[in-house]
Amino acid sequence: MDQTAHARLRRAQREFSAHGTYLDTATHGLTPHPASQALQGHTHEVATGRFSPSAADPGIERTRATYARLTGVSPDRVAIGTHVAQFTGTVAASLPSGAEVLVAVNEFSSTVHPFSTRGDLRVREVPLERLPEEVAPATSLVAVSAVQSSNGALAPLDDLVTACADHGARLLVDTTQSAGWLPLDDDRFDYVVCGAYKWLLGTRGAALLSGTTEALARLRPLAANWYSGAEPWNSLYGAALEQGTQARRLDLPPVWPAWVALEHSLALIERVGVETIHEHDVALADRFRAEAGLEGQGSAIVSLPAVEGAAERLARAGVSAAVRDGRLRVSFHLYNTQADVDHLVKLLPTPR
Repeated sequence: MDQTAHARLRRAQREFSAHGTYLDTATHGLTPHPASQALQGHTHEVATGRFSPSAADPGIERTRATYARLTGVSPDRVAIGTHVAQFTGTVAASLPSGAEVLVAVNEFSSTVHPFSTRGDLRVREVPLERLPEEVAPATSLVAVSAVQSSNGALAPLDDLVTACADHGARLLVDTTQSAGWLPLDDDRFDYVVCGAYKWLLGTRGAALLSGTTEALARLRPLAANWYSGAEPWNSLYGAALEQGTQARRLDLPPVWPAWVALEHSLALIERVGVETIHEHDVALADRFRAEAGLEGQGSAIVSLPAVEGAAERLARAGVSAAVRDGRLRVSFHLYNTQADVDHLVKLLPTPR
């Protein structure tokens, strides 16, 4: 990392105030000071009757545009919503009865359940690393997280793009555990869904869907509403609705506090740069892996056997981590430092 990038990272780290050692971004990211201040200002406006809903629209469009720049797509191909499962469900509803959906074993619920609960789709689970070779002519869609929630494993996305193209299948990628630290060109994927409250440092209540123009055209809005109209504030009443174009016809009404905060969180990530954040996060994670006797994985998430009492020991020492799938999970983001790794190593029994 060059000095300029390091300086940007150091400035950004001053925008956070973690209580203790926070190593749980894979559960929920920290809110940077500018986002927290904007959220407080919004709450005060609502409490005092000075909030104007229409005045929030420009900020939402700025947020949409920033997300588009960060992910390599155009803003008109980005829809806003509140939860990933809403958008995954929209994709699921577009599939014909009997279609095969290929997913990874132990994939995160919101990426899988909208397909499995339909009842008339064939959902086939295979090990993550075998997904590309399992794509077949009968496969309609592959749905996978770019980074697995349970253990931080990276999906073989390059091979999946090729396999799906070779067999005429679409590819849906969930970037909830990767957007903000893992550089990806989302323009390669048919659909991308993302929850913004983890590595994008937002709050609960903001999610995004993007896709290719062709793939988006196949989707029918499941919850058409005033905000998905071509002119939202002229679409409040009546049965007739002129829908927005491209992804905007899939917009869901915004949870305003979430988007007020997210604008500032994404601006901070863009200032630092995803490449810089990636280098920083992975270096910390791989340093801890080395201390724990594990091979480098190139992921910001580390999963290791949960030694009895380890999670409780960490909590007592002020370290925030998580237990997922019976294993201890720690995650490193731009606000973490080498000192956090040192502290963690001292608390856990690791090989030397």
